[in-house]
Amino acid sequence: MTQTVHSEWGMAGLESLRDRVAVLVIVDVLSFSTAVDVAVSRGAVILPFPYGDAAAAQAAAVEAGAQLAAPRHAGGGQFSLSPRSLTTIAAGTRLMLPSPNGSRLSLAGGPATVLAGCLRNARTVARQALALAQGADIAVIPAGERWPDGGLRPAVEDLLGTGAIIDALGLPPTPEARTARDAYRSAGTDLADIIRGCRSGQELIGWGYADDVDLALEVDTSVTAPILRDGAYQA
Repeated sequence: MTQTVHSEWGMAGLESLRDRVAVLVIVDVLSFSTAVDVAVSRGAVILPFPYGDAAAAQAAAVEAGAQLAAPRHAGGGQFSLSPRSLTTIAAGTRLMLPSPNGSRLSLAGGPATVLAGCLRNARTVARQALALAQGADIAVIPAGERWPDGGLRPAVEDLLGTGAIIDALGLPPTPEARTARDAYRSAGTDLADIIRGCRSGQELIGWGYADDVDLALEVDTSVTAPILRDGAYQA
């Protein structure tokens, strides 16, 4: 059979594909996957953890011998889900990073090998995914965001990040994967304006995190492919 790249949204999409593919690439551009890429590229180790229970996260961090990331708004130079906060993280640091979307998906990969992909490392992650898959199928999963009622909100930035990785893979795509790839190709030189202007981009900019959006838009500047091993992303 011909090696194929698949794409479906969020947890339900991941669960529909994880037993059918060799490699899953989790794409949460604003900001989990970008934060992971920034930290791992500096030699840190990132332990994803589901967002929402601070006490459970602290206990898990202690058990894993890791520092727990602070909330993004904490400030004070603390490491958080803000990619900019991780640009000074030291090599060897073990950081537990709760997030509402990317972390949950990262921990649900089942038998597949899991990578964290974003615009910064799209080509590097594509090359690593091809090497790891050894001819088997690959899935690229856009994380999306959440509406107030908890429902999945498809996110433009994750669609385009997914499309960038699918474009770099160069494999025959399913219709869903082809749509993401074509959206990325269509964005062209308008990519940055689209992501800055989309709902997620505007939220972060409005909260004072324009620098995080700028970091996420550095297309193919990273040569790191974060891979999940024993519950932790590392180079």
